[in-house]
Amino acid sequence: MENQPKPQSHSENVKDEWEIDNLPNRLTIFRMALIPIIIGSLVITKVNFDWAANLKLTLGYVAGWTFVLASITDFFDGYIARKRGIVTVFGSFLDPIADKFLVVSSLILLGELERIPSLVVLILVLREMYITSLRLLASERGLSVPVGKLGKWKTATQMVGIPLLMANDTPWGIPMNLLGTIGIYLASLFSVYSALEYSLGLVRKIKDKRKTNAL
Repeated sequence: MENQPKPQSHSENVKDEWEIDNLPNRLTIFRMALIPIIIGSLVITKVNFDWAANLKLTLGYVAGWTFVLASITDFFDGYIARKRGIVTVFGSFLDPIADKFLVVSSLILLGELERIPSLVVLILVLREMYITSLRLLASERGLSVPVGKLGKWKTATQMVGIPLLMANDTPWGIPMNLLGTIGIYLASLFSVYSALEYSLGLVRKIKDKRKTNAL
């Protein structure tokens, strides 16, 4: 008879929940470490020092490619966590914070550099805060509302638009600034509709739960 795997005890499950040193968490920490590089690169492009004038284009590309790398780690830490069934308290806390720090800081700095209108920055940042609050509410009530297609499109267009605006160049005749602006405007449009979609989905879940409890 083949040896059956020994089921984990409750104490072992609790211990796994508090684990920090695993691959998804390492990727999340690495993503957090990349954020100061993006911020520093964009801040230097804003200053008017003579020594920084010749570095502005290079630093724009540094910020853009660093943002792309951070976005890739965001995809892989979630994929690996789901594939291996790794759910930890540390990861559940830090991963969404890393995402918000990455996106919000980038949007604010691009707004400061006048590459994104302040109204668009406001829409995207407030949307992040609003959705985060709704997810906390849903979690406290034991509800789960999946991300809709509009939310995924918002993320995709935003993740393309931001690094293009950071680079702010026209290599081989490709207008990165224009393409990035189009991506950000689309992201702001998707963000409004996806927030509405998520809100309506949560309301339906709450109504369904109330009906179930009333039976």
